[in-house]
Amino acid sequence: MPQKFQTLKKSKKFSKSSQKWLLRQVNDPFVERAKIEGWRSRATFKIIEIDKKFNLFKKNKIVVDLGCAPGGWSQYCVEKVGMGNVVAIDLLEIPPIAGVNFLQLDFLEKGVDEKIINELKKIKFNKNGYCDLVLSDMASNATGDHNTDHLRIIDLLEQSLNLANRILKENGSFVGKIFQGGSSEEVLKLLRQNFVKVKYFKPESSRKDSSETYLVAQGFKTKNINNLDPK
Repeated sequence: MPQKFQTLKKSKKFSKSSQKWLLRQVNDPFVERAKIEGWRSRATFKIIEIDKKFNLFKKNKIVVDLGCAPGGWSQYCVEKVGMGNVVAIDLLEIPPIAGVNFLQLDFLEKGVDEKIINELKKIKFNKNGYCDLVLSDMASNATGDHNTDHLRIIDLLEQSLNLANRILKENGSFVGKIFQGGSSEEVLKLLRQNFVKVKYFKPESSRKDSSETYLVAQGFKTKNINNLDPK
């Protein structure tokens, strides 16, 4: 798609940071493409690329989408796996998505595992309450301090992985966002202990000035994990 560069009218009424964000939005071809194709956000193209590379989604697989707002990843998931097979979770409320079971909660709170498992149990033929794929496109609010921001994103990733370790089926997969330029050895160690394959992947649709990338782990080894018993 040819890119049409636009400028902001009356840009003086915006702060410099707001001007930069708005200019990036109006000149981002993926923002325009998302609108045309009916996706809720440009982030949908990231999970599309990840899926094309790693073949994660199959019909009737069960997906948990952590930090789902505004819902672009969940939109794609439900198209790939089928109606009712996606559980989406976020602190923020989102407009309903057909076929997606939404839970407005903080997945870090004590006892949330049981709530998620109970929701997974409602899915047809899934009495054990496990899933095939856990996704996390979450990032904490930036503080401006690189070290602090990195530690916060690592913590979110570790917490997402801890949840995945308790709810994934054998041979399941995990996708989590991380930022380059900081230590992630502990997360990599955990992933390599618990999954057969672990790869870094940066989608083309990730903004060029962003250090974000994704860790894609496949082949969950349940024998190494004391899964929460969802009786």
